[in-house]
Amino acid sequence: MTLYFEREGETCLPFDERETAGLVVNAALDYIGCPYEAEVDLLLTHDDEIHELNREHRGIDRPTDVLSFPMLEFEEAGDFSTFDETCGELFDPESGELLLGDIVISVDRVLAQAEEYGHSPRREYAFLIAHSMLHLFGYDHMEEEERRVMEQKQRDIMERVQILR
Repeated sequence: MTLYFEREGETCLPFDERETAGLVVNAALDYIGCPYEAEVDLLLTHDDEIHELNREHRGIDRPTDVLSFPMLEFEEAGDFSTFDETCGELFDPESGELLLGDIVISVDRVLAQAEEYGHSPRREYAFLIAHSMLHLFGYDHMEEEERRVMEQKQRDIMERVQILR
């Protein structure tokens, strides 16, 4: 697994952001049973920047905690059987890794929501990555049943990495 990590701004979270991200991304890949080595891009930014991205890509004029930009279109969430190495545009030509997509997280929202929900910034950050990874795997939460499935999978991933409330 390759995790490309980038930060905009100087505010750092009070733990090793790259290490925690790698832990959660790997746990999500293992949990979902991804049969390929994969690549994920993670950008840590701030409310102003994620607000602009949210407005530009989703038409929502406010900051958000996390945005997911999947590279794959799943016929069924979490089912990798329709992808293989012959789908050249889905795999990095140099590494051969499956290109899952991009995750953008607002450091400002991580800190605010951790305080609001009464848990650590590391727990909030890890949760947002687990949530976003599920979106990269094709899961969504627009319908009630989808929401329940996704919430259970988020809990399962968080238990795997032992970053609990």
